[in-house]
Amino acid sequence: MKYIFTSERLGFREWREPDLQPFSEMNADKKVMEYFSKTLTKSESDNFVEKIKLMFSEYDYGLYAVDELSTKEFIGFIGYWHPSIELDFSPFVEIGWRIKPEKWNNGYATEGATACLDFGFGTLGFEEIYSLTSKTNLKSERIMQKIGMRKIAEFEHPHIELGSSLKTHVLYKIEKG
Repeated sequence: MKYIFTSERLGFREWREPDLQPFSEMNADKKVMEYFSKTLTKSESDNFVEKIKLMFSEYDYGLYAVDELSTKEFIGFIGYWHPSIELDFSPFVEIGWRIKPEKWNNGYATEGATACLDFGFGTLGFEEIYSLTSKTNLKSERIMQKIGMRKIAEFEHPHIELGSSLKTHVLYKIEKG
């Protein structure tokens, strides 16, 4: 397996055909998608991977497929995205993660996000990286804090309907240095 970079327990790579089915299963899981507007169909999940691949072809980075090194098992993604949301400082690079629920509570998201920050600042030359999530997603917000990001704002997400418990989002930022 050829990895772009690794952490102690994780390998970060581009996406492959065998990732599509387990990724689709993750995206159809209500627990995994609890802080998103909806679960994804197989077709929507596959289309998302195509968008990820396009981002890699355009920028040479993106949401990396992540393997657990000890088993070589695909466990989700951790990496970078260019959100379609328009904020005062758009365009911007966002760091995000989505891990299989059976791999939760092992520190993988924190370890992987830390490795991505190191790679982003050290290799890709990013000056700043943002992360955002629903205010109700305390687990992801805690990861943002653990990796050294600081909260800079709360805002109403324009792509989420009024009245939704997901409407209010938190925005975190970390700068190179």
